[in-house]
Amino acid sequence: MSVPDPAAQRRRFDRATADLDPPLALLDLDALDANADDLVRRAAGKPIRVASKSVRCRDVLRRVLARPGFAGVLAYSLPEALWLSTGEDPVSADVVVGYPTADRRALRHLAEDDEAAGRVTLMVDSTDQLDLIDDVVPAGRRPDLRVCIDVDASLRAAGGRVHVGVRRSPVHSPDQAAELARAVTARAGFRLVGVMAYEAQIAGVQDAPAGRRLRGVAVRRMQTVSARELAARRFEVVAAVTAVAPLEFVNGGGTGSVERTAGEPAVTEVAAGSGLYSPALFDGYRAFAARPAAFFAVPVTRLPAPGTVTVAGGGWTASGPHGADRLPVPTFPAGLRWLAAEGTGEVQTPLRGPGTAGLSVGDRVWFRHAKAGELCEHVDVLHTLAGDDLTGAMRTYRGEGKAFG
Repeated sequence: MSVPDPAAQRRRFDRATADLDPPLALLDLDALDANADDLVRRAAGKPIRVASKSVRCRDVLRRVLARPGFAGVLAYSLPEALWLSTGEDPVSADVVVGYPTADRRALRHLAEDDEAAGRVTLMVDSTDQLDLIDDVVPAGRRPDLRVCIDVDASLRAAGGRVHVGVRRSPVHSPDQAAELARAVTARAGFRLVGVMAYEAQIAGVQDAPAGRRLRGVAVRRMQTVSARELAARRFEVVAAVTAVAPLEFVNGGGTGSVERTAGEPAVTEVAAGSGLYSPALFDGYRAFAARPAAFFAVPVTRLPAPGTVTVAGGGWTASGPHGADRLPVPTFPAGLRWLAAEGTGEVQTPLRGPGTAGLSVGDRVWFRHAKAGELCEHVDVLHTLAGDDLTGAMRTYRGEGKAFG
């Protein structure tokens, strides 16, 4: 995928937003659509369930779901799933909550709404979560609730002493998955419909990080071993669970592993979201090269020394392990870097480098967020750009008065 010239991109963004005061966020719809097309190509016929935490804007979700190749939402909380799936203009009638919930109020809402109960699928990895749901609303006082089993996709070696991947579900083996499946189907008020296994160590770890060749080699070796182990185990898990109850879907993957996961016969759909905006943490992958689509701008407010400018704010730090890769990346003009002693600040961020030449007070600096949807927690709207023209604004979750944690 071709990368636009940085200087031309800066001029394009500056001209289009000249009448707007920063801080502001910009969504390049041309890049968004190109990224969506590329995800569909990589999925090779498997439907893509959109991970809403990486989008956090209903208008963007609708735009993407209207495209061939996308189907359903992977939400990150039950209140969010209810909001997206019900009301006068729902985003989707098929929303899977990607994580177990302990939100009693939302569970009561789900249990009291037959339509929502038919559209929302809950995630479980333990009978403790089933106990909580039954405690909130007993089975006899609610419709059957749709349930998906979350299977741990991490790589375990050396008899379990080595763990590569995130720590999610306690369900790892086919026998454990089948045991939980039997527990779900044996209880009134639940209907087992799916299995999910998210391989974070493959989908969410750069395999070609810039300037870190040896790390890239090590990561690729790990991912090859992990993918081989997981493909075999996921096939066995699905067979074991299907022997207990028929499944509507088997979900796996993420932006970084779409083609690899889609190639597994046991997987019926893949999840992706970050690849739509293409944040900075998704630059170092060999399998794809998406176009950055989401940016934010802040104004220059000081010129404290030759070769240094200071912008207002900019400290829109991403979640995850502490490190420089979680800080936003100054992108336009090219040739800017933040100071290691200060990083990006709550109210100001000093920048150095050849990109400072020609910057004056009032000019804007464009950043990319390290992650995708978290950008939307800082702004009420994403200003939309198509070609060289600003076309409008899409309200973020925050702009619609929603905060789901």
